[in-house]
Amino acid sequence: MTVYFVPWDADQNMLSETERLYEKAGTFNCIEKGDLVAVKLHVGELGNPNYVQPFFVHRIIQKIKDAGGKPFLTDSNTFYQAQRHNAYDHMHTALMNGFNMAPFIAADGLRSENSCIVKTRGILNEIHIAGVIAEADAMVVISHCKGHDLSGFGGAIKNLAMGCTSRAGKLQQHRTINIEIDQTKCTGCATCKKVCPSNLPEIINKKAHITSDMCMRCPVCKNECPTKAIHYVNQENLCKALASAAFGVLETFKPNKVSYVNFAKDITQHCDCASNPGAPITNDVGVFAANSPVSIDAAFLKKINYPLLNKLSNVDCMTQIVEALNIGIPGVINPSIQQI
Repeated sequence: MTVYFVPWDADQNMLSETERLYEKAGTFNCIEKGDLVAVKLHVGELGNPNYVQPFFVHRIIQKIKDAGGKPFLTDSNTFYQAQRHNAYDHMHTALMNGFNMAPFIAADGLRSENSCIVKTRGILNEIHIAGVIAEADAMVVISHCKGHDLSGFGGAIKNLAMGCTSRAGKLQQHRTINIEIDQTKCTGCATCKKVCPSNLPEIINKKAHITSDMCMRCPVCKNECPTKAIHYVNQENLCKALASAAFGVLETFKPNKVSYVNFAKDITQHCDCASNPGAPITNDVGVFAANSPVSIDAAFLKKINYPLLNKLSNVDCMTQIVEALNIGIPGVINPSIQQI
């Protein structure tokens, strides 16, 4: 299976280069006349400068129209309280960040009420899929490749898994990780409770406890604990859950109705959900296009020193890719990369 690639070169017109890429990869072959086409992307948290630049998305929208499709921008609302927690704020963020080239439709409704349950494979038996995604005829998945504190990195698989599921689906995936507090280290200082966006940890008998079913295993309390008493158990389970959720999302589409474009530029340790993602940790790589999320993500890792991401996240980046392949998402771990 071939992944097509153009290297990032500031001396070239990258808009023209990506057009050649899409043509060679057949990016828009998944679209038939009249298709309602979801353009799945992350519009970036307010303050984060590293999301895919809107002018690239402008051109993709036009190409979809040229193919006879009816494109709309979409992403599901966040589980945590942020600038994309509901459809109104999400749309406002999209407009603030320059995504005005097509209608923005929140994939899971005003307050994440629009979802359906789909059977899947792997670590999850079923997953809550955003309703708009499930109803779309075709989808072009535009991903910004970057690091991620829990899963090692985010690319096409994570864009499918987290970005195409409702809040309930996001919680399903995150709670495959267990979190424990070493009571011998805990001083009951309540820092974890203060920094938790949902105020979930409890201080009982001068010790912290996390028992709420709404804890999504975000790294905030773990990172801020002054005695390092909080740690994850089975962190790699989230990587497997991403693969499981991605499989469920793809089950809502007919064969050959989803294509993928990965932008590997401004690659930071933290994802686009952070308003302060930090400085790039590696050089800009380029843009990839393929018809498989497994292959396109594997191609990205093949082009960088991904053990650095493993070290920063304490998880193997390849886990989500291998698991996706094992449960039946088509692709290859060592794709042929054709530079155009």
